[in-house]
Amino acid sequence: MFDPTAFENMKVVIEGAIYDKDLAGELKVIDRNDLINTAKLSREYSVSFTNPGSLPGDPSCTLILQASLKNLAAELLLESGSGQEAGCTILIVFNTTHKKDLAISGIIQEKVREIWGIERIITQRWTFGHESEDNVTNETIVSFNRPIFEEQIDDLVAMIDYMEKTIKSLQTSVL
Repeated sequence: MFDPTAFENMKVVIEGAIYDKDLAGELKVIDRNDLINTAKLSREYSVSFTNPGSLPGDPSCTLILQASLKNLAAELLLESGSGQEAGCTILIVFNTTHKKDLAISGIIQEKVREIWGIERIITQRWTFGHESEDNVTNETIVSFNRPIFEEQIDDLVAMIDYMEKTIKSLQTSVL
């Protein structure tokens, strides 16, 4: 028998909290991936959700939890003094479709910053499709620029409320 890694523990808590909200009808899970990269010896878990009753193109959120070989080695070899890497990386990605207008991008940046705070790194990427020259898919990424540790597991559950709030804010202010 072995102890689960920080990645496994965080994944189980996040997954359970999100699926509890899905079962309660508070959100709707639309995708889930649990990947192991054997070439780089890394792990990635992602789960995407949106508001119940949402339509295609409405805002959605993807929470991505990543652990590299460096993270795992630091956790397993804590006695070597590398504990500052013994965590995971978390990215939160909001996707929405809107008119091709830089002003909307500014509104999205402002709304996300209001909810997540100025300490977070917020970046946006636009994707243009062939089907419509007037619309873009906006991917807004919230990153923390530091590892997240197992001791912060309760904060991960609380972040789900922030994700829901952001989806609702984007839906009312952008669409």
